[in-house]
Amino acid sequence: MQLVVDVGNTETVVGLATGPTELAGQWRVSSGVPRTGDEMTALIRAFLRGGGFEDADIVRGVVGSVVPSVNRVWARTLEALTRGEVVSVGPESCLPIELDVEEPLTVGADRIVNTLAAREMYGRDTIAVDLGTATTFDCITAKGAFQGGVISPGVSAGLDWLAARTAKLPRVELRPPDLVIGRRTETCIQSGVFYQALDAVDGIVRRIKAEWERPDALVVATGGFATAVGPYLATVDEVEPFLTLYGLAMAGEHLAGDG
Repeated sequence: MQLVVDVGNTETVVGLATGPTELAGQWRVSSGVPRTGDEMTALIRAFLRGGGFEDADIVRGVVGSVVPSVNRVWARTLEALTRGEVVSVGPESCLPIELDVEEPLTVGADRIVNTLAAREMYGRDTIAVDLGTATTFDCITAKGAFQGGVISPGVSAGLDWLAARTAKLPRVELRPPDLVIGRRTETCIQSGVFYQALDAVDGIVRRIKAEWERPDALVVATGGFATAVGPYLATVDEVEPFLTLYGLAMAGEHLAGDG
């Protein structure tokens, strides 16, 4: 088994991969809470033991991070929880993909492993819509070339902005409202933020398909908000919330010579 770690700006998702597209368990921790390596090790070990897993079963740790300040903590944690083999995925990793953009060394680890996962899982031109703190749109060819994309504010950005910049509007949960026209302040906010997010994502996907000239590209929703928002997006063909973890597992096997 591999312990795969997707370090995002808001949350870090940890998965126990038993295969390239199989997870025995997955957990989320806050990326913004400062922890030492010992504290993180104890926390993840508690998750594992709570699921009935032992450290000895984990042969490798694989991490993809967009938060450089926590990389050392995760390196120490994975070294303690695995048999000592830790793989860090980045733009210089030797993977069977191509970063066909102007500045390949600036491509985030999440977009790199999403490209690998899309290549291996779908084998066709794909637009990966990663719904997290930011919403990213990755243009991935059938042969595994990342050709750029879009980065936009995340689907919860509207909720954060309203809560921070208004005196009387309450903070509400991001979820689909029963009606577009709200009859209370809370339902008005839910409707506005939710449908604004849907129309923004669908609109960008349609623009990408037209400019990229891939009208039949597969559109896959992933990330923390994939299950909450993905099923309501008109342009999304498939919802796969763990695409990034699968990509990390594939990268770990490939870089270790197992794949």
